[in-house]
Amino acid sequence: MHADYLDCTIFVNHLALATRLHKKIGKSCQEIPLVPLLFRSLVALLFVFATGTAVAQQSGEAESGDLEPSQRIIIRFATTDDYPPFNAADEDGTLTGFNVDLARASCLDQDITCDIKSMSWEALIPALQRDTADAVIAAHRVTAKLSKQVGFTRRDFYTPARFAVRRNSPAFAMTPTGLDGRTVSVVKGSAHEAYMLAFFRNVGIKAYPSRALARQALQTGATDAIFDDGIGLVFWANGTISKACCVLRGGPFFEPRYFGDGIAMLVRRSDSQMRNMLNRSIEKLQANGRFQELVDRYFPIRVY
Repeated sequence: MHADYLDCTIFVNHLALATRLHKKIGKSCQEIPLVPLLFRSLVALLFVFATGTAVAQQSGEAESGDLEPSQRIIIRFATTDDYPPFNAADEDGTLTGFNVDLARASCLDQDITCDIKSMSWEALIPALQRDTADAVIAAHRVTAKLSKQVGFTRRDFYTPARFAVRRNSPAFAMTPTGLDGRTVSVVKGSAHEAYMLAFFRNVGIKAYPSRALARQALQTGATDAIFDDGIGLVFWANGTISKACCVLRGGPFFEPRYFGDGIAMLVRRSDSQMRNMLNRSIEKLQANGRFQELVDRYFPIRVY
C-alpha cells in the first residue's frame, strides 16, 4: 500500500468525519488520501476540544467563583434592640432605627429579601461566624482588634467622643489646660477613660461602673464634666432623662486609636461577595440622597 494512503478503519472507529467521508465517496479505505483526511479530522478535533474547554471553564467559574448578587435571594441581618437611634424596638416590639432602615434600603436597592433578627450584643459576632447571619448591623466601631475576627463594609457613620457640662457651668475650655484641676466622669474601662488618662493627666478623672452613674455624677455636681460617646450624649442632653441639666461643650474627638475609625456593617472575612454587595448599596444610597434622608430622620440634632 502506498505510503500516502491510510487504513481508514482507525478513523471509522474514532471519528465520525472519516465515516461520512467513506460513505459519501464510496471508495475503499485504501483509496482515501491520508493528508486531506488528517487535516479535516484535525480541524474537527480542535473544534470539539475548544468548545468543550470553554464549557468546562465556564462551569468551573460558576462553581468556584462568587455568585452574582442577583442569585442571592435573601440577606440575613443581625442587630440589637437596645441602642437607639441606631437599632431599637418600639412600643410594639418592632425593630426600628437608622441601622434597621439602612439594612432595608440596601435590600430594596438589590431587590433582595431582608431578614433582620435581634439578639444580644454578645451573640452578634458568633452568629456571623456560625453562618446563621450574613451581616451584622449594630453600630460596631471599626478597630484593628475587631478586624482580626470579621470583615467590614465601607464606613457609614462616625461616632466621636464629646464633653458635656451642666448648663450653668462656668466658661472653661474642654482642653487639658482648661480642665486642669477639674473633675470629669467617665465609664470605667472605656476608651474614653483611656483617652483621658493619656492626654488629660492633670484632670481629676472619676470612673463609674455604668454610663447612667457617670451622667448622674454630672447632674448632681459630683463632677464638672463628662466625657463619653458623642451620639449618646447628644440624645441624653436633649432628652427628658437629663431634665435639661446639661449641654455639650467643645468639639468632637475622632481619634481612631481610641474611638474607632467610624462604624460599619460586619461580614465574614471570607465573604467578599456580601461585602461588595453592601458596599455598592451604601455607595448608591449615598449618591441618590436616600442615605442623607435616613441621617436627617434619626439624627435631627447634629452629632458633630
